Amino acid sequence: MGYCEDIRNMIGNSPLIVVRPSVAIINNKGEILLYRYSGASWGIPGGILQLNESVENCIKRNVKEDLGLMLNSLQLFGVYSGHELNTKPENGEDEYHTVAIGYLCSDYEGALTPDENQTIEAEFFKLDQLPADTDPFIKKKLVELTGNLKIYK
Repeated sequence: MGYCEDIRNMIGNSPLIVVRPSVAIINNKGEILLYRYSGASWGIPGGILQLNESVENCIKRNVKEDLGLMLNSLQLFGVYSGHELNTKPENGEDEYHTVAIGYLCSDYEGALTPDENQTIEAEFFKLDQLPADTDPFIKKKLVELTGNLKIYK
């Protein structure tokens, strides 16, 4: 069990602050990698920071485990928090307040092999042809970052 799960067991459904490094992976065609769990919205790869883990190692570990890619270099593009990243379910489930740390990466190795055990779907998309069911926060940030992402084309 991970650190966040241990804390959740102690505090129940009370609000929990989590750090979630994420990465916009850009291929040599200038397309962005989006992924999703079965039936969920499309988003960029990410994970939950564990105790004694750097944010860079966290995102590299999660991308390797979930998608089979090894990230070589990361460029920080922003740190986000606030109301639109808070998860407060109405049915009494766990409440999370997320601090998202976003990176860009076009320097990666390996073949895209989504983890079938977690029913992960992953695909590269053109920035102007993102799926309709892309997470609204992610879509908004990708639109804002389009100028920065063009440097990877």
